[in-house]
Amino acid sequence: MNLTPSTHIRIARPSLDLSAAEQFYVQGAGLKVLYRHAGMGEEASLLMLGLPGAGWHLELTRHPVPLVPAPTPDDLLVLYLGEPAPPPSLLERLEAHGGRRVPAFNGYWDTWGLTVQDPDGYRLVLCWRTWQNGAS
Repeated sequence: MNLTPSTHIRIARPSLDLSAAEQFYVQGAGLKVLYRHAGMGEEASLLMLGLPGAGWHLELTRHPVPLVPAPTPDDLLVLYLGEPAPPPSLLERLEAHGGRRVPAFNGYWDTWGLTVQDPDGYRLVLCWRTWQNGAS
């Protein structure tokens, strides 16, 4: 296996309501729909979200026999915004599209950002710090 800094990452998880998740992540967080597939019969429906050209994407699936999401308070998707604080309009959009602000399980995230629970119970952290992987 040859992993490189440009190896693409997919974060996949189940959703009980792809429409609600799309509202939250697209209209709320500003991600784009990269791909969607409406499953038929035994096939899962899926929604791929992210930013065009990014080295990652979030895949949400809905199976004919639904898998119930089982997020823990420490299952996080962290967005490093590199701003002193997320603009109030971003939090308002996330809440208007199904999100709910919650306290972080790990106090670090309350110090450096804010946490919003998505419609499936997973947590999105809006962090005002930046992140760069160090050379190794």
